[in-house]
Amino acid sequence: MVVMASMDEHERKIVMEFCHLLEKSKQLFNGLRDLPQYGHKQWQAYFGRTFDIYTKLWKFQQQHRQILDTKYGLKRWQIGEIASKIGQLYYHYYLRTSETNYLNEAYSFYAAIRGRAYYSRASKEDRSELMVKKLRYYARFIVVCLLLRRMKLVRELIVELDRHIAEYTSTYEPDDQIEWSLVLDEIKGFVTADGLVSVMHADTNPIVLSHRLASPRLFSAFKSSFRLSPLTTPPVEKNQYMTLTLQEILIVGSASEQVKFSELTMDMFRMIQTLEREPQEDYNHVYDASPATGRNPYAVPGSKGYMENGERPNRRDNPHKYLLYKPSLSQVLVFLASGFKELPANGALLLYISSDGCFSTTKHPEDMGYDLGGVLTSGRRDGDHKKQKESHCLYPGDLYPFTRRPLFVIVDSDNSFVFQHIPRYFGQPLVTLMSPQDTPPAFQDQQHNGSLFTLFLHSPLTAFCYCCNLTNIPIHHWERCQSFVDRFVTEASRLFTRSRVGEYDEEPSYLQFFGDDFLRLVLLRYVFCDVVLHLHRAFKSRQYRPRCQPPLPEAELLEHPSLQHLVLDLAAHLEVRTHFMDNHEID
Repeated sequence: MVVMASMDEHERKIVMEFCHLLEKSKQLFNGLRDLPQYGHKQWQAYFGRTFDIYTKLWKFQQQHRQILDTKYGLKRWQIGEIASKIGQLYYHYYLRTSETNYLNEAYSFYAAIRGRAYYSRASKEDRSELMVKKLRYYARFIVVCLLLRRMKLVRELIVELDRHIAEYTSTYEPDDQIEWSLVLDEIKGFVTADGLVSVMHADTNPIVLSHRLASPRLFSAFKSSFRLSPLTTPPVEKNQYMTLTLQEILIVGSASEQVKFSELTMDMFRMIQTLEREPQEDYNHVYDASPATGRNPYAVPGSKGYMENGERPNRRDNPHKYLLYKPSLSQVLVFLASGFKELPANGALLLYISSDGCFSTTKHPEDMGYDLGGVLTSGRRDGDHKKQKESHCLYPGDLYPFTRRPLFVIVDSDNSFVFQHIPRYFGQPLVTLMSPQDTPPAFQDQQHNGSLFTLFLHSPLTAFCYCCNLTNIPIHHWERCQSFVDRFVTEASRLFTRSRVGEYDEEPSYLQFFGDDFLRLVLLRYVFCDVVLHLHRAFKSRQYRPRCQPPLPEAELLEHPSLQHLVLDLAAHLEVRTHFMDNHEID
C-alpha cells in the first residue's frame, strides 16, 4: 500500500502520475478484446492510443525508478508485467497486420523480461496469480520464438516452463495444474512434429532450419525452409498477363487430430511462414527502453513517430492475413467477406483451409456446389449419416459469391477434390489447388504431425526427404540437394510461362496470379509436389496425388522430361533412387 503522507510534493506527483498511467494502460489493454477482429481500419486508432500510453508508462518508470522503488514499492515483477503487455501488443499487432517486424519487437520485450529476470521472485510473493502470469508469459514467448524459428531458445524455454509448472503445482496445488500439463504436452508435441527431418553438422548436432545462420553459404542452403526473401523468390519471365498481387489471405486450420499449440495447427504454422517475407531488421538486442524513446525500430500506425510528413514508412508489406482455428462456418464467411471487401484494384484473395472432409450421402448428385460434400470448419464429422447437409461444412458452393474477384484456393483435406468444380460465373481469375485425398499406409500414422501436401508447399526438400524415409541428413548433402530444388524451380518457372497454361480460359488465370511472388512460389512448389509424387513408387494411386483446377498441362509441364530428370537426380544424390520409378516405367 502506498503511503502518500511520507512523500514530498514532487514524489507524490510522480507516484500519482504513475498510478494514473498504470490504470489507464490497463483500461486500454482490456478494451482490445472488444475490437472487431476483421477489417483494417476500425481498430488501428485504438491500438495507437494503447501503444502511446504504454510508451509513456515504460519511459516514466525508467526515468523515476528510484522514487517508484522507495515510495511506491515498485517490484520487478510489476516491471515485467508492463513489458509483457507491450510484447503482447506487438504480437497481436503482428497478427492483425502480418508484418513480421512486429514479431521482432515482441521478441525484444519478452527477451528483456527473461534476460533481466523480472519474474524471478514471483514465486516468493506467495500469490498464485503471479505464478500464473509467469507461466502465461512463457507460453507467449514460446509462440513468438516458434514463429521466428528460434528453436534452440524454444527448447530452453520449454525446460524452464516445465520447472516452473512443477514449482507452481507443488506450492499451490492449484485447480488448473492439469491444464498447464496439457499446455506443456502440446508444446513438446508441436516441436517434435516440426522436426520431421534433421539437418546435421559433421559433429552430428542438428541445425535449425532457419535464416539466422552464421554464413551466407548456410543461408543459401536453407532457403527453402522459411519465409520469402530475395534469395528465395522464384525467377519469372514477366508478361502482360501478370497483373495481380496477393493482398488478402484467410488461413483456416480445422484438422481434428493434428498437433497444435496456441490455436495454431501445424499446417497453419507452416502456411503462415510460407506466405510471409523475412523480417528485414536485426533484432538481436535486449533492451530496457520504450519503442518511442531513443529507438523506434518499427513504429505502430496511430502511434507517435509512425507518420512522418503524413506518409507511411517505405516498406514492402506482406499480404494481410486472417487466422482461424476451428471456426464456425459463419466466421469463415464473415472473414472471407471482409477480405473480399478490402481487396484493392488488381488484388487477389487467397483461401487456405486444412480440414477433415465432410462427405455426402446423396446418391444422385445434381448440384456440384452442395451435393458432393465439402470440408468441416469446426468439430468432428457428424455421426448422423441421415443428415443431408452439415451445418459447419464449407461447401464449394459457399465460395461462388467470392469468385467475383480474383480468388486462389488451397484445400488440404481427404475430400479436397470436390472443390474442382467451382465455376467461373464472373469471368475473374480462379485457381484451386487440392491435396491428395489419401495417403499411402506407410505414412498414415504420421498425419497428426501435419499434412504432406502443406509440407511440400512450405519446404519442398523437407517433404522430399520425408517421402523417402530420410530423418537425418548431413549439411553437405542438404546444401547440394537444395541446388537441385533451385534448378527445378527455375526450370518449372520457365516452362510455366512458355507452356499453354490456362489455354482453356478466356484469360489465363494462372499467368495472372504468376506475377505475384508468393503465389508463384506456391504454384512452383505444387508442381514439384506433383512431379515427385507421380514418380514415387509408393504414390501410384491417383488418390495419392494432388489436383488443380484449371488443369495444368501434363506434357508441357507436369510430365516434362527435364523436371522429371531433376527429381530423379535429386533422388540419386540422396541414394534413394529405388523409391522412384525407373525410366522405362514412367508413362
